[in-house]
Amino acid sequence: MIWRHSNCVAKVRTESANRLAVLHLDANQPVVLEGTAVTIWDLIDGERTEQALLAELECCFEDQTAQMQSQIEAFLANLAAQHLIEPAHATNQ
Repeated sequence: MIWRHSNCVAKVRTESANRLAVLHLDANQPVVLEGTAVTIWDLIDGERTEQALLAELECCFEDQTAQMQSQIEAFLANLAAQHLIEPAHATNQ
């Protein structure tokens, strides 16, 4: 799957770039991402597949527990459930 950021999302990043607040315009509360979550968000570009995203993260972070793939899949599913990301081939309604 290739993901992209939803066009209906507002973003605010701290100066240090370690925190990012994202808000779907139909939601009441923002989602605050920190650390690795911000790195993943930044890698979601509408071009990378999930496998390419995982490979990039494996280069950056040591996966001592061998659970990185399942954790990333769950994180992406959570972002998609909140309509913060969508499949790259989707069209906005």
